[in-house]
Amino acid sequence: MELRQLSYFRAVARQGSFTRAAEQLHVAQPAVSAQVRQLERELGVELLHRTTRSVQLTHVGAQVLDQVDAALAQVDLIGALAEAHRGVEQGHVRIGATPITGGLDLVAALRRFRTRYPGVTLSMRTGLAAPLMERLQRAELDVVVAPVHEPLETGLRARRVATEQLVLITAPGDQRRIATLADVQDDPFVCLPADSGLRRLLDEAFAGVGASAHVEFETHSPASIRQLVSAGLGSALIAASATRLPGEAVTVHHLGDLPEHPPIAVVTAPQRHNAAAHRFATELLADREPSVPGARG
Repeated sequence: MELRQLSYFRAVARQGSFTRAAEQLHVAQPAVSAQVRQLERELGVELLHRTTRSVQLTHVGAQVLDQVDAALAQVDLIGALAEAHRGVEQGHVRIGATPITGGLDLVAALRRFRTRYPGVTLSMRTGLAAPLMERLQRAELDVVVAPVHEPLETGLRARRVATEQLVLITAPGDQRRIATLADVQDDPFVCLPADSGLRRLLDEAFAGVGASAHVEFETHSPASIRQLVSAGLGSALIAASATRLPGEAVTVHHLGDLPEHPPIAVVTAPQRHNAAAHRFATELLADREPSVPGARG
């Protein structure tokens, strides 16, 4: 039994798909299938029920997954303890970031850190805040830079690194005098999916004027929101900093009745012994604002 087999099995179980697991692991799908099959042969039990459309855990597979999680967590702890012993000169920092990071220049921060600590390997994944937080909670990431929409899971600590505000964007050349969201309540809207923080803010904003948003286009990409609005397909609420990035032309409206955008925070798991990750987070936070209210550490 090898650690690779265990990690591949866990990825398939969580993703519910060999294809998605292979994409997450950056490994060819046949290799993932072969390793999981080998694990099943060595254990003498079927861990996964396979159909043409999905993969589901068997009863014993669910029990094995619990033990695999515990075993791999111990392996991660061993590696983290070794990193802490080596100090900041070596190690690996896995960073997650949302596309919107306020005024924080994350690329410049990565470049400075690599120059100062050439022995530390950096990797970064971008995505929406909620999935990134889940990966941090599962110890698949070390540092996350994202808007903090709500209290965090126990064991995570969020510290403010940038502030942000919401603005309304409409098609380029829009000459309407828009004072409140009520003035655009009949517009079609473009937004992130229903489970996103931005969508909650949109719903909250319209509830404040006694209306509801007519979301006609959903996308997982903040950049796509701007593209769709620029094409005249709808209006949107986005972070103000996103309008200052290179991209398609839009008309920006600063309204007084929009909800406050959550602060951009650096989120870590302080109890994990990764000296390089803690140093990276500390350098991001240099001369920044204090801990985000309501976040637990």
